[in-house]
Amino acid sequence: MKRMRLTGLMRKEVYEIVRDPSSIAIAFVLPLVLLLIFGYGVSLDARNIHVAEVVDHPTQITASFLAELERSAWFSPTLYPDQASAEKAMLRGDADAILWLRSDFTRLSYSAGSAPIHLTVNGVDANQARLIENYVTGTWLLWQQQEATRTGARLSMPVVADTRVWFNPSLRSRDYLVPGLIAIIMTLIGALLTALVVAREWERGTMEGIMVTPVTRTEILLGKLVPYFVMGMGGMAMSTAMAVFLFDVPLRGSLLVLFATAALFLLTALGMGLVISVLARSQFVAAMVAIIATFLPAFILSGFLFDIRSMPTIIQLLTHIVAARYFVALLQSSFLAGDIRSVILPNVFGLAILCVVFQGIALLRFHKRLD
Repeated sequence: MKRMRLTGLMRKEVYEIVRDPSSIAIAFVLPLVLLLIFGYGVSLDARNIHVAEVVDHPTQITASFLAELERSAWFSPTLYPDQASAEKAMLRGDADAILWLRSDFTRLSYSAGSAPIHLTVNGVDANQARLIENYVTGTWLLWQQQEATRTGARLSMPVVADTRVWFNPSLRSRDYLVPGLIAIIMTLIGALLTALVVAREWERGTMEGIMVTPVTRTEILLGKLVPYFVMGMGGMAMSTAMAVFLFDVPLRGSLLVLFATAALFLLTALGMGLVISVLARSQFVAAMVAIIATFLPAFILSGFLFDIRSMPTIIQLLTHIVAARYFVALLQSSFLAGDIRSVILPNVFGLAILCVVFQGIALLRFHKRLD
């Protein structure tokens, strides 16, 4: 009898989903649109950096160095007649950096073996400024090595770095961002799917009919949770397929672990939505609370964009109640590093605690009465 009641409630919810396609849009269209926008629009890579080049005394060696700069995929250089013109271009926003080769550049290159270059960087965007500095330094060292090979000179470099990059050898920010995006998107759709459910019942006046039926509050919540869990996992499958086949993000972990942790996180997100839905009787209020209480903390405090270890201590402690923090770590490990037990176990434990807390609060706060 209990199974029949639960099946009937789930069937009713499926009919509601079919009649109201907004739930399907949240589960499938929303992640599709957000992944396309964020996947292509958000990047921590600096490309087409506008560099103002100033050469006091053009020679063959200055032309060689500028040619190396132009061959780089990072820079979009423009030659200016003097330093004052280049500074005006930076003030207008036409240049991100100024590369100044002074009149003694050629002489010092031949006599001292190396010559200083003067680099001025627009530091308004601190992250981009550091990238520009590193890119120019890398291009400068590469050019020095090529010149030493061409002329047969000995390049004096007392320290040579033998660099190995683990997990993301191509250094593509997209490989780092897209797994985190999946966590943010799943937070939003999981909370929205259930946040609107009970609020919609109150607005449409159908909650009174549910209250008089011989079903328990646990059966009511399960009847609403299970269909949206299935839809959310479908959205997760679509997001994973887009990450691998559209954005070329490697998936080094197992699908079983990935979807098991995703299921736990989705239950947590749906629990957050249920808590919101039993407290708010307006769909508009429920949607706004879901965005403010789940999406924004997930975006800012999950480690998706900002390193948690760089945050103040009090904020680091606050991140432990943000479910997306644990799922971002799990996703980045599954996609880029593989199934690492020391990463999986503590984050799964944190998610499990939050899942129990939110589902428990929803169960305690939901009552079969109209007041």
